[in-house]
Amino acid sequence: MHEMSIALAVIGQIEDVARAEGRSGVETVTLQVGELAGVVPDALGFCFRLACDGTLLAGARLVTRPVPGRARCEPCAREWPTGMPPDLCCSGCGAAAAGLLSGRELQIAAVRWAPGGVPAAAREPQQRTRPTPTVPEES
Repeated sequence: MHEMSIALAVIGQIEDVARAEGRSGVETVTLQVGELAGVVPDALGFCFRLACDGTLLAGARLVTRPVPGRARCEPCAREWPTGMPPDLCCSGCGAAAAGLLSGRELQIAAVRWAPGGVPAAAREPQQRTRPTPTVPEES
């Protein structure tokens, strides 16, 4: 199920921004999910909850906003909702859709940060360091 990899990618992107801005947590993440994106919103929500455990997003709520699929016919300039399964032939002239206008979206639309974050300018940069291995001195 690719929804887990999508959830992990979203969490990673938000954690990167949270660290850069000194945020302490997240309350809500809103995603735009196109009906033609091949994503099952319920499965994504399940994976998101699991993947948030132990991260800055622990306890965050995922809101998915559906984006309907729309296609356009080049010969007659007609536009129509594609539906699911997608209807990609123009009902006006029978030509195949020249392109999709919407419905393939999968993007972070909004993040509601938890209160109490420290502004980035007020905090000192934190660097991860590895412990230095102990090397015996030669005598």
